[in-house]
Amino acid sequence: MMTESKSNHVAIIGAGLGGISAALSLALEGYRVSVYEKNDRIGGKLNWIEAQGYRFDLGPSILTLPAIFNRTFRKAGTRFEDEVPLCTVRPHWRNFFEDGTVIDLHPDPDVMAAEAERAGEPARNVHRFLDYAGRLFDEVSRGYFDEGLDSASDFRAFYGLSGFPKFDLLHTMHQGVARRFKTAYFRDIFDFFIKYVGSSAYRAPAFMNCLPTIQFRHDLWYVRGGMYGIALALGRLMDRLGVEMHLQSDVQEIMLSDDGGAVRGLRLASGETVVCENIVSNLEVIPACRRLLHLPERELARMQRRLEPACSGLVIDIGLDRAYENLAHHNFVFSGNQKNHFRTVFQRHELPSDPTLYVVAASRTDPTVAPEGCDGLKILPHIPYLRPDRPVTQEQYMALKDMVLAKLERVVCPDLRRHIVYEHVWTPEDIERQYGSNGGSIYGVVTDRFRNFGFKAPKASPHTAGLYFVGGSVNPGAGMPMVFLCGQNVARKIVTRDRDGGT
Repeated sequence: MMTESKSNHVAIIGAGLGGISAALSLALEGYRVSVYEKNDRIGGKLNWIEAQGYRFDLGPSILTLPAIFNRTFRKAGTRFEDEVPLCTVRPHWRNFFEDGTVIDLHPDPDVMAAEAERAGEPARNVHRFLDYAGRLFDEVSRGYFDEGLDSASDFRAFYGLSGFPKFDLLHTMHQGVARRFKTAYFRDIFDFFIKYVGSSAYRAPAFMNCLPTIQFRHDLWYVRGGMYGIALALGRLMDRLGVEMHLQSDVQEIMLSDDGGAVRGLRLASGETVVCENIVSNLEVIPACRRLLHLPERELARMQRRLEPACSGLVIDIGLDRAYENLAHHNFVFSGNQKNHFRTVFQRHELPSDPTLYVVAASRTDPTVAPEGCDGLKILPHIPYLRPDRPVTQEQYMALKDMVLAKLERVVCPDLRRHIVYEHVWTPEDIERQYGSNGGSIYGVVTDRFRNFGFKAPKASPHTAGLYFVGGSVNPGAGMPMVFLCGQNVARKIVTRDRDGGT
C-alpha cells in the first residue's frame, strides 16, 4: 500500500525525545508529521519498568534545563511545569569514597563551601572552578547550543579565531579540573560530570567543564511519579497538535531518488511505503546508515572512526525490603582509581574491575516509587560499548553485577544482598536490541578531543537532501535537554530550507 504525499509531510523514524521534539516543532509550523516507532510506547531511552510495587527509570534519571522543553510547550500555548509535576532535588547528589568520606553537592554556595572545607578543599577553589565553568557554558551555549553549530568551520564562522581561546582548547577536561582543585575528592567529583555524555574526562576537551554550570546555575529536577511523566506530557501535546503516531511500526528502509541524492519516502516492515520529502531519523546515525540506507561496511567503518560510540552500562534495578537512609536521591560511589577506570572502559574497552557507580534512590524525593519503608535502587556502572573484538559473556556481566553489589555493601549499604526482593538487569545487548543504539551505547557518540574534538554527526545529511538526524549521536549530543534541543534545531533547518526553496 502506498501512502500519498503532501508537500509539507515529514516522516520521523523513532519516538525518542529527539524525534518527538522535531515532531512537535514541525507540527507547530504547520507541517503534517507522521512518527514511526518500532516499540509499543514513546520515549525511547526515557523508559521505565514497574514490578512488585517498585518503579524504576530505565533510562534518564536526572532532568536539567527544563527551560529548553518549555520553549516548545510555550509555543503550544501551555507551560512545561503545568504539564509535568516538577520538583528540585536536594542535595544534587551525594558522593561516597572508599575511605569513608562523604561529600554532598548543593547549589547553595554557603552549603557547598562548607562541604568543600570539611573535605580539605578550599572553598575559593569551588568558586574559582564554577566561574570558569560558567564562562565556558556561556560560550558553548550561545553558538553550539542555540545556533545549532555542526562543525569546526561553523565554529570559525560564528566565533572567529579570536573566540577560540575562550574554550580552553589546549587542555582536556581533567586538566581543566586538576588545575583548579587540590584534593582527589573534588577532582574525581568534577571529572565525573562527564557522565552526562558517557565519555572520559581524560580524553574529553576542556570545554566540557561547562557541564557543572547546567545544574549549579539552573538546578537539578525530578518528575514526581518518575521521569516517564515527561514522555506522557509530550504524548498529550502531540495528540493536541495532530501528530500522527504509529507504534509498533518498524522502518526497514529509507527510499531514495534514482540518483540517490534525495529522500522520497520510507518502507515499513509491514510492506507499506510512505512518500515524503523530508525524513528525520531518531535512530542513531551509523545504525540508520547501515540498516536503512544500506551503506557499505567500509564506509561505515570510516564514519565510526570519528563517530565512535560513547560507553554503555550495566543497568541494575533492585527492590529492597528496607531503606538505606544514608543514601540521597542521586549518589556516586567512586572508584579507588578513577583514571584507571576511564582508561579501562574507554581505551582498553574492557569491563572495569572497580567502576564508579551511579546509584539512584528516587524514594528520597518520591515515596510512590517503592513500598513504604523500602528502597528501589537503580545502579549504573559505565562499561564499554559492544565490540566484536572484545566479546563479553553473560557470565562476565553477572560477575560484574556481583562485584558492584559487593562494593555497595562495603562502602554504603551493609548487607545489601540480603535485602534484595526484586532484581532486573539490562546488558549492552539488551540496550542495543531495545533502542537500536550503536553497540548498545547509552549516550550516542563519544566526546573525545583526539577523535572528534567533541563534535557529533551533523543534523542534516551532507549527501542526501531531505534527510536529517536527531539524538545523542548528533550535535549537540547526549542528555535529555540536548536531544530535545537537537529536535528543535532540526525543525528550524527544515523550515528554513523549505522557505528558501530547498537551497
